[in-house]
Amino acid sequence: MPLPVHSGSAARARGRLGSGRLSGLRLWLQEGGSQTAVVVRDAELARRLWSRLEPIHVVTYFSPEVRAALSGAGYKGFWMGYFAGRAAPMGPVGPEVVFATFYNFSIAHVSRAIPDAWTFAPPSAALEARERGSAAALRRAFARRDLAEAVETAAVLARAAAESAPMEGRALFAANRALPWPAEPAAALWQACTLLREHRGDGHVAALAAAGIGGREANVLQTAAGTVPRDVFEAARYYDDAEWDRVSARLIDRELVGPDGKLTAGGKDVRKDVEDRTDRMALTAYDRLDDEQLLQLLDALAPLARAVIATGDIPQVTPIGQRFER
Repeated sequence: MPLPVHSGSAARARGRLGSGRLSGLRLWLQEGGSQTAVVVRDAELARRLWSRLEPIHVVTYFSPEVRAALSGAGYKGFWMGYFAGRAAPMGPVGPEVVFATFYNFSIAHVSRAIPDAWTFAPPSAALEARERGSAAALRRAFARRDLAEAVETAAVLARAAAESAPMEGRALFAANRALPWPAEPAAALWQACTLLREHRGDGHVAALAAAGIGGREANVLQTAAGTVPRDVFEAARYYDDAEWDRVSARLIDRELVGPDGKLTAGGKDVRKDVEDRTDRMALTAYDRLDDEQLLQLLDALAPLARAVIATGDIPQVTPIGQRFER
């Protein structure tokens, strides 16, 4: 079902979606001024898009509305709710599938929640709970009237990108892509951001696997790079000292990490290559949007991301390596 569009900006965004794909680089001259804005589809753009989509998606994990909805559906504790909610688009899968697709959790951690979660409530209950809770959390964050147009504009453009993004090799993205679209703008925006986030995540997993970096190794590399403190991973990804030392030893043997626990020159090269590949693959989701639409999407997402962060629901430091400064 098409999204209802009433605002001028959102209507213009939808109207232009029929114009087809334009070139990847366009110069925009400001009327009456000498400044030139250049839209280049590069790693910086991919990161800007991710940084503005991610806060809208992660209410799924941290907002009280979602946690209450998942608990009300029957799931026990944070981790059962997390694994059930994120895995639910794939159906009642076992721990092996979740371990493979989520990538950086241990199989033991996953197995504490999956498949037991499906005996408490089926995947359909998790899907309903996470959508209902996420939409409620976003409506609370977007309560200011002046954000209504940004929500509609971002929902239209993000959905257009998500619906046209390539599915090949992206299991979590494809599973979420198969779900029906909600009509309510905040819910539709959340779903679009979730799709684009999982699209990027699937690409990141592919880049890591191609580089021979396992999920548990990827976490240690994040710490070696100074991006995420070790104690965050110990709490959120369930490492004990013995496992951390084993994984670190493997990376030291490969000369990716030094004895001091920091990245070597080779480790920096591998990490940069993985991130560059991730960014390039993530940008393919936005081929449907021309440069003007990309600017509209970025502009619409910026105040929405700030509004979500301002609620205080999201931790400032998370295992993905992005900081949400309030």
